Amino acid sequence: MKIGGFSVLNRAYQIEKLQTEQFDLAIIGGGVTGSGIALDAASRGLKVCLVEKSDFASGTSNKSTKLIHGGLRYLKQLEIGLVRESGSERAIVHKLAPHLVIPEKMLLPLVEGGTYGKMMTSIGLKVYDFLANVTGDDRRKMLDKEETLSKESLLDDAVILGSGLYAEYRTDDARLTIEILKRAAEFGATIINYCEMTSFVYNQDSKIERLNCIDYNTGHTFQIQAKNYVSATGPWVDLLREKDHSMNKKHLHLTKGVHIVFPFEKLSIKQSIYFDVPDGRMIFAIPRGRITYVGTTDTNYSGNLERVVATKDDAEYLLEAVNNMFPTVHVSIEDIESNWAGLRPLIHEEDKDPSELSRKDELFLSKSGLISIAGGKLTGYRKMAQRALDAVLDTMNDEKQEKYKKSRTKKIPLVEPVLETTEAVNAYQKEMAATLEKLGVTDQYQAWYLCTTYGKQADIIIEKSKAFEGDDVLKRLIRAELWFAIQNEMVNSLTDFFVRRTGRLYFNISSIKKYYQVILKDATNYLNWNEKRRTSEAEKLELLLKDATTYYKEVFK
Repeated sequence: MKIGGFSVLNRAYQIEKLQTEQFDLAIIGGGVTGSGIALDAASRGLKVCLVEKSDFASGTSNKSTKLIHGGLRYLKQLEIGLVRESGSERAIVHKLAPHLVIPEKMLLPLVEGGTYGKMMTSIGLKVYDFLANVTGDDRRKMLDKEETLSKESLLDDAVILGSGLYAEYRTDDARLTIEILKRAAEFGATIINYCEMTSFVYNQDSKIERLNCIDYNTGHTFQIQAKNYVSATGPWVDLLREKDHSMNKKHLHLTKGVHIVFPFEKLSIKQSIYFDVPDGRMIFAIPRGRITYVGTTDTNYSGNLERVVATKDDAEYLLEAVNNMFPTVHVSIEDIESNWAGLRPLIHEEDKDPSELSRKDELFLSKSGLISIAGGKLTGYRKMAQRALDAVLDTMNDEKQEKYKKSRTKKIPLVEPVLETTEAVNAYQKEMAATLEKLGVTDQYQAWYLCTTYGKQADIIIEKSKAFEGDDVLKRLIRAELWFAIQNEMVNSLTDFFVRRTGRLYFNISSIKKYYQVILKDATNYLNWNEKRRTSEAEKLELLLKDATTYYKEVFK
């Protein structure tokens, strides 16, 4: 976890490197795509830096449906290549971090007049398995009505005809991004958050030769010099292309996706379900620990990129869908515990509805040397990184191309110590439960949470928790999590910790309200906040809690 005595994501160490070294590649954007590019490039031997204007994974990469999946609906749209690539990538990413990318059986109920009929579902899922090379027990199974209702009794037996059962994977998108970044830093990548690229500096041939940047922690401005520049800024890609004066007819089409979160007791489904909505779309309901979340919506978006919120219409759309498919649950807006709303940076296609737009990624190459990548899916981050690196290598001579040509990320575990299989993860979780029980924690959720969030890094957190004498054990554990995240994951604010490092805003919002004061106190001490910064952090967290629990009449312009 350390280089030269520093944790690899120690901010002071990284900012010094950023200002004093020259790089082969500068990456703008710290979402999963930029992170994947950083790991791929650094592990090939390139000297790499990455700057992110907010926190890592603070945009689209922490607002997805949190699935590593092939995209069954893309098969219906005949995007065979996308389904094949996504399907094969699922298993690869699972092997890289099996505690974080977890096998998840998906139930696809068949209903009269639904999106998928029995014959097409059977054929479609078989093709889906074939394209992804799925084998053994993970192959699709077709279930009759009785078998389907035994899998999920909350389904409406008046309309259920049967179902298909197939394999996907569940993840935490933000933590996946963080682990990729940490791994990239271990390979020597220089990585910093809360540092914005404000403008490009061009040479006399109109080629980019430097980036002007500002460090928001200090207000200091500086320049980054590199031989190649990649923008992986998601919804902000077109804004950077405008700064670069390289916009053309190809542009982004932003759509908004909203997910709502219920306490598990309010929607106690036994497994993940992909189901029909009366308007012809399909959405997911996914149980996760102590909650169940449902999503996503898919609507055009032209509002504020910095503050994307769920509206009352969004919430009511999803509530109607849930109550239609599970008629006995009777959920209402008061039952929603939290929500998240994010943007998909899709490639614009004329005369297509949001849900019809392709999820393929695309490269935009500027005469200035700026390479921009947009579109794509969480599942395909590795392949997107490889395509971006191919474009970078195309700018090099044959000797350098030969030196850097082979990607290694297919076999680089994302977290060490390594848990290699699902069986190893399950065994470690049992060990974790026994360890926590000795400390007085009998709630099995805590072992599951620590294991699926941190993998074997959880050992460090448990050991550190023993230093916080006098507190109850759960308070000691969350304080140890904060210490770990600041030391190793460049946490710079309360929202970094509660949203993107731990997922508590979405999956355990009550714990924020319970431990907020002690975390604020510890963060103030660790990060040397003055009173003004402390007050600001508290206000930002309050706004975040408001957005997670409020449904607005319209989006912010």
